[in-house]
Amino acid sequence: MQIVVGVLFLLLAGRSWRSRPAPGTEPQMPKWMAGIDAFAPGKALGLGLLLAGVNPKNLLLAAGAGSALAVTGPSTAEAVISLIVFVVIGSLTIAGPVVFSLTGGDRAKTQLDSAKEWLTVHNDAVMTVLFLVLGVNLIAKGIPPLA
Repeated sequence: MQIVVGVLFLLLAGRSWRSRPAPGTEPQMPKWMAGIDAFAPGKALGLGLLLAGVNPKNLLLAAGAGSALAVTGPSTAEAVISLIVFVVIGSLTIAGPVVFSLTGGDRAKTQLDSAKEWLTVHNDAVMTVLFLVLGVNLIAKGIPPLA
């Protein structure tokens, strides 16, 4: 399973790299994403839950984590602790900026806007590297049990 998920990540890396904008071209943010800044908290929560549930990257990450747990055969307590750690670490990229935004004032807005701009420009490269690292890692972990 880990090898299959790893190969899927490598395919996603290739797709992400091929779909990047040409050099010197300003990447366009999708219309639905451009309007997120104006969402009310309830609508933002709903969209977040929807995107988390149907995003192939999230599904592959969860499948990879589940297959890694299945290979190690942890006790129930170890599996629950692993699940909690997985969820907490996965939530940091959302919770961190939200907490910073709520507590950082104007400084936070400036820095978060700068990070958003950088990520918009370099999104495809960031995603390609992420998919490559995850894919190679999962394939490397999946090979030894076969040998």
